[in-house]
Amino acid sequence: MTAIEIKNLTKRYKDFTLDNINLTLPTGCVMGLIGENGAGKTTTIKLISGLTAPDSGEIFVLGQNNKKNFKQVKEDIGVVLDEAYFPEAISAKQVSNIMKNTFRNWDETAFFSYLEKLSLPPKKAFKDFSRGMKMKLSIAVALSHNAKLLILDEPTSGLDPVVRDEILDIFFDFIKDEQHAILISSHIVSDLEKLCDYIAFLHKGKLLICEEKDKLLEQHAILKCRKEDLDNLPSGVVKGCRNGEYGTEALVRREAVPAGFKLERATIEDIFLYSVKSAKEGKA
Repeated sequence: MTAIEIKNLTKRYKDFTLDNINLTLPTGCVMGLIGENGAGKTTTIKLISGLTAPDSGEIFVLGQNNKKNFKQVKEDIGVVLDEAYFPEAISAKQVSNIMKNTFRNWDETAFFSYLEKLSLPPKKAFKDFSRGMKMKLSIAVALSHNAKLLILDEPTSGLDPVVRDEILDIFFDFIKDEQHAILISSHIVSDLEKLCDYIAFLHKGKLLICEEKDKLLEQHAILKCRKEDLDNLPSGVVKGCRNGEYGTEALVRREAVPAGFKLERATIEDIFLYSVKSAKEGKA
């Protein structure tokens, strides 16, 4: 069973269109959504979560069409949005009391264990939490009702590197169960490179790439050379380039580069940045 399947998804706003998105997240895997501000990541997550309705297309979540049978799978989804929404006067302990009456499978023991792991005070009022603490509380809630799918919108935003690493370890533990899956958006591309099996690049509402992370890294490389050397490469080798005072740096298709050129490893961030640059220049 797939965790998420999106077919020809379109959502139009006055000044933005999420345009004909198709992607599949297999069960047992993690998919990272990457894109600039306004690329459509949060819109996509809200559509999958049933928080807004598409203009056209279909979304299947844990095998159920989220227009028709979403109530059947809501218990199995843990959602963390880019802002945490809890009443300001309540404490984390009181959040647990509320969630007992919200989720049939609420696990109070797991929740308080996550509070301890994430150094969250159970009796402190939510209004006195920092942004990072608010995000950690949302993550603790999402992980404490035996969800099969986590949908996470910038869950590590506002967290320092040490805490981000702790959160990633928790996500790694979650995904060890092959019946689980995670969809996660983040501006911290290095986190996604560590965690994800699949990467989806959004740019101005269009899906530029949706591919296995390892394939993307195998297929691409960074080439540093003179501009005239780059110009002499076969057509289609160069996916994007940047000219500098002392030479040119380019993202290239590794297998198509002739022998004799020294190639360097491309990161997911490199691939994303050059893909967006090419799209802006009309070359994608």
